[in-house]
Amino acid sequence: MKKIIPILMMAAVLCSCGTANRITRESQYAAMYENMPLTILVMPPINNTSNVEAKDLLYTSISRPLAEAGYYVISPLLAMDILKAESAYDAEMFIDKPLTMFREYFGADAVVFSQIDTWTKRGFGIDTKIRYMIKSTASGDILFDRSCDLYLDLSENSGGHSILSTLVDLAVSAINTATTDHIVAARRANYYIFSDIPRGKYSPEYLQDKEVEAQPKDIKK
Repeated sequence: MKKIIPILMMAAVLCSCGTANRITRESQYAAMYENMPLTILVMPPINNTSNVEAKDLLYTSISRPLAEAGYYVISPLLAMDILKAESAYDAEMFIDKPLTMFREYFGADAVVFSQIDTWTKRGFGIDTKIRYMIKSTASGDILFDRSCDLYLDLSENSGGHSILSTLVDLAVSAINTATTDHIVAARRANYYIFSDIPRGKYSPEYLQDKEVEAQPKDIKK
């Protein structure tokens, strides 16, 4: 009995330490829960690479994971036409400025900014380094901020080992292989980032995911 008690005490300490170190979505994305935007506008990415196609590839694939997470995302095609007409296509012009004009013009509660720092083909995959931010159009505060430094292995594209990869493969089956690789890479990078976002109003998990363990804020693998 004397031997059992110390073991139980040690187990209790280990359990409490594990609980103390556990970071939930509510604690990691507190600003997101406090503001809980409903309508989101996605700005064209800021492209700091020499790959000119990366900007459009990433832009056209950001909306889907956000919509699946329960947010109403303004159509990128519609937004693009308006942004170009208003000479507001370059996100660099607005990332550090008040965003009230997007609230008034689009009815957006928040704006998604992304910055591509690396986009390089290597072997059977693509090296990517991207930062994503969601900012409130009311206060200008950053609600969500994550980055990914990923090598996206595309050697098993045709295998489709997950539902996501299968859907992606079906969606791009008519496009040539070189372009397909970059489209798949963009979609995977976006899914990596937004898989951990607090669920929006149109998700059955809305406000029910606060205690879900959060993923690392910055992904590198």
